[in-house]
Amino acid sequence: MEITPELEERLVKLQGKYAVMGQDMLSYIDGLLYADYLTYWDYIHLDVLLNLQTPRTPFPDEKIFIMYHQITELYMKLIRHALEQVAKAEVLTGEQLIIQLKRINSYYKALISSFEIMVDGMDKDQFLSFRMALLPASGFQSAQYRMIEIAATETRYLTAYETREAMASATPDELYNNLYWKKGATELASGKQTLTLRQFELKYAEEFKRLLAEYRDTNVLERYHRLPEADQQNPEVIAEMRAFDHAANVEWPSMHYKSAVRYLMKKPQDIKASGGTNWQQYLPARARRVTFFPELWSEQELQDWGRKATEDALNQ
Repeated sequence: MEITPELEERLVKLQGKYAVMGQDMLSYIDGLLYADYLTYWDYIHLDVLLNLQTPRTPFPDEKIFIMYHQITELYMKLIRHALEQVAKAEVLTGEQLIIQLKRINSYYKALISSFEIMVDGMDKDQFLSFRMALLPASGFQSAQYRMIEIAATETRYLTAYETREAMASATPDELYNNLYWKKGATELASGKQTLTLRQFELKYAEEFKRLLAEYRDTNVLERYHRLPEADQQNPEVIAEMRAFDHAANVEWPSMHYKSAVRYLMKKPQDIKASGGTNWQQYLPARARRVTFFPELWSEQELQDWGRKATEDALNQ
């Protein structure tokens, strides 16, 4: 084989790379001689991925339920990855923010449009049967859902709506204790914390508190405030931030509420959620009224936040 100038140039670059690390390039070339070719199935761990579904019941549609939620968690990891790029950028520009927000919004678009696949793709009677084997597990226990919220905005905007204004000068512990989602994890009859919530906090509370501190100065809203004035007023920046806010806090939770209405709303008494959570008060966007970027919405828009989506779910 002829040693072309292009090949020689690359060998010189490789030699320099390994020399900086105090490594012998020839040893690495020897390794290449014996290494197997990379395959698609090994690269994405396909066999592992396809065997991560372990149903708890004999109902065939439980596999649909499991796989869809696994897909959801992977999309949430993609969203978190984009949020990390915003937080860790040494000097964030409006253009960079737009790029990451467009990615986030495309992930939410896929999530929202795909939710019907699970809802319409499961037999209702099977779902109402196998869900009882999942107690007290609940989609409420998706930690990535909370991590996305933490990375998006100021913590006070994630507290219970009725106490949000008073949280402006609250301590980190006070903020954490008043996060809006805790109110939803109460037993319908007694008002006490559900086992679902107690399990969730036992596993993730310290991680949430660490992330709240980490993103205090690097969340999307804070990074937006640090942009030059021209970037803050850029209509495309504002449009992408509003789209993210609406997708995360109205469209996505409304898909869950719509599903709960379809499966769990029953007269004269609604069916309880698998984790005992107060889904009637927790799931509707209209009830939680969480907005990541309230300054980007008009007073009327904030007053009507989630109203139409909640009404549409009830009228389905």
